Amino acid sequence: MNEGLPLASVAAGRLADVWVYLSATPLLGLTVTLLVYQGAFLLYRRSGFHPLANPVATSVIVLGALLWATSTPYATYFEGAQFVHFLLGPATVALAVPLFEQLARVKRLWLPMAGALVVGTLAATATAIGVGWALGASKATIASLAPKSVTAPVAMGISEKIGGLPTLTAVLVVCTGVLGAASARHVLDALRIQDPSVRGFALGTAAHGIGTARAFLVSEETGAFAGLAMGLTALFSAVALPLVAGWLLRWI
Repeated sequence: MNEGLPLASVAAGRLADVWVYLSATPLLGLTVTLLVYQGAFLLYRRSGFHPLANPVATSVIVLGALLWATSTPYATYFEGAQFVHFLLGPATVALAVPLFEQLARVKRLWLPMAGALVVGTLAATATAIGVGWALGASKATIASLAPKSVTAPVAMGISEKIGGLPTLTAVLVVCTGVLGAASARHVLDALRIQDPSVRGFALGTAAHGIGTARAFLVSEETGAFAGLAMGLTALFSAVALPLVAGWLLRWI
């Protein structure tokens, strides 16, 4: 039937059929997300895993531009992308595997890690609130800034509880993770911190999941301690930040 048509026309027609099918189902959001991230990761690899080419940041920019250019509501896109969102849970649980291999070291370092966790979490909150206040931000914006170093689902819940804007918090969390992953190596090198466990724990505390993904590219040990820090920071923040941030916000 298509023998008389140029090959390019046949291919274009088939692509159009695929597009029509996908656009009518939630699979569009999932397909676009996977393709964009794959392209972003290839760019990341070709750059020699340069922190500024972080695939999460690249994917967010490209997907945002696509949604804007096609006037696609975020809710429509998320109908398909939620399958990727669901996998965040299993991916987080999977971090326990490399951590189990470092269990003996974790037992030896539990006290300094506990101190670093408390100081790091509270310092991130206090500085975020302080900078927001110094720049004249509104209380809602400052409250949205407070949990920026916590993984997104927990941070959004904390933000809502203390009077922030969960959607703004989600954006700030991603920005914090990208900046943390991009700058951590230079900061830690300047401080002459070379221990993989310390570097990983610092990265997980300050830059949550995006920082943890970056840590695993360095070494499995660094990634294991980053994953531990991310999980403990979320747990500690869920309990402590509403109290600490609420107290600080009352003084503003």
